[in-house]
Amino acid sequence: MENTSRSSSLSRALAGAVADLAAAGLPSPRVDAEWLAAHALGIPRGRLLLVDSMRPDELSRFTELVAARARRIPLQHLLGTAAFRHLELQVGTGVFVPRPETELLAGWGIEHTAPGATVVDLCSGSGAIALAVADEAEPGRVVAVERSPAALAYLRRNAAGFPAVEVTEGDVTDPGLLAGLRGQADVVLCNPPYVPDGTPVPPEVAGHDPAEAVFGGGDGLTVIRPVVALAAALLRPGGVVGIEHDDGHGEAVPALLRADGRFTAVTAHDDLTGRPRYATARRT
Repeated sequence: MENTSRSSSLSRALAGAVADLAAAGLPSPRVDAEWLAAHALGIPRGRLLLVDSMRPDELSRFTELVAARARRIPLQHLLGTAAFRHLELQVGTGVFVPRPETELLAGWGIEHTAPGATVVDLCSGSGAIALAVADEAEPGRVVAVERSPAALAYLRRNAAGFPAVEVTEGDVTDPGLLAGLRGQADVVLCNPPYVPDGTPVPPEVAGHDPAEAVFGGGDGLTVIRPVVALAAALLRPGGVVGIEHDDGHGEAVPALLRADGRFTAVTAHDDLTGRPRYATARRT
């Protein structure tokens, strides 16, 4: 039978970690502490209730992880993975950590992906949108486009188990990108860099997400403008596009889609907090 004082070590360690993370200004110290404890123990977070103690090596690892999180290193970097819909994606230095709000755009894309469809995911990053579509729909082909060498490494690892996904190195602002796919795509999706330059962002973003994956020029639309034109070129008549954007772009991005002249059914979508989050349209 375990020593009683040792059996209580997990609860004490968690309480101390929560206090440390709260003092560091973390918005969800309890949740973060539990994820880190589970990671140190090598178990799912849901099994923490079944564990009473931590061995010395586990406690040491947990303490190191908590200290790193208190320095605002992203939780996902410490875990090595980020949850996205039904997936666990590998993430780390050099790749944008996918956000929960992007699951809405991915869900819209999944709903509009018919069996055998050709889907293009621009600014793919870790592959979150592309892989969610491959996982939950039945596309014939998903082309995931990324230009960053560091992000491409994660994208290729994450896409390894999805035969329908093709990873392509390319810049979405290049008008000649994917020339062989012109007029053939059924769905184009994009979560581009869209935060206006100079906008204050959390320490996890400022210090760890690649700036080129976050900031989109003075008005945040530097990448979105060419993406609208590229989507129009790639889509077949009747194909659809969905583009995530900053919550200050609720009118600007739909206006860009209308101004292009090749889209109809332009629609603005809010996220779960009621903020403008993505826009969709259909190719004429």
